[in-house]
Amino acid sequence: MTGLSTNTHRPPDATPVTGSADQIRILVAIGVRLYREGLSEMLGRHDGFKVVALAADHNAALEQSYELQPDIVFLDVSMPDGLRLVHELHAVAPHAAVVATAVAETDGEIVACAEAGVAGFVTRDQSLAEAVSVLESVACGESPCSPRTAAALLRRVGVLSAQREPPGPPDGLTPRESEIAGLIARGRSNKEIARELCIEISTVKNHVHHILEKLGVGGRAAAAARVRAHLLR
Repeated sequence: MTGLSTNTHRPPDATPVTGSADQIRILVAIGVRLYREGLSEMLGRHDGFKVVALAADHNAALEQSYELQPDIVFLDVSMPDGLRLVHELHAVAPHAAVVATAVAETDGEIVACAEAGVAGFVTRDQSLAEAVSVLESVACGESPCSPRTAAALLRRVGVLSAQREPPGPPDGLTPRESEIAGLIARGRSNKEIARELCIEISTVKNHVHHILEKLGVGGRAAAAARVRAHLLR
């Protein structure tokens, strides 16, 4: 890394960094000086936090993160290339969690932040007390978010799930064998399968024999369990 940017500095109480080993070491990266310094002062009053540095821009955040290896980078994602910076922070400080602030509660921005790898969100409408709560939760390995944020993430998961290709027949079963294996997994008897598929019961028994053989199992219950596990992949 190059020398420190002129837009980077450590707060007065952060030189040298001598906070308790139990304190959460935070780097505040916010472009607006008033917000950056005000937030640093507020966090500094919290016994569990140690603000190790302030950064006003992209390069400063990277340099300070590389040098200091903070526990959390509290990042204003509205900064230029804010989402790209999240990826770069993970590269230079792999153990640091990134908490995104100034997040607009739109599906697009929330999902973009999540996909970039942020560990927590502080939206534009949340309070300082809520920001503290998010930082504490992230330090404990949690990923807190508001109900609206959670809903946006779940909608994204739903979209991704719908785009997944359905699983093919398990372990080389033919389409007919796969159909019968599915009915076995739903608890159908040979007689019920024969009636439902309009085939002879002897044909069903023959298919079941082949299914058990191909799946390498010794009975219908084991076959049903194997099929259910395959469908959950």
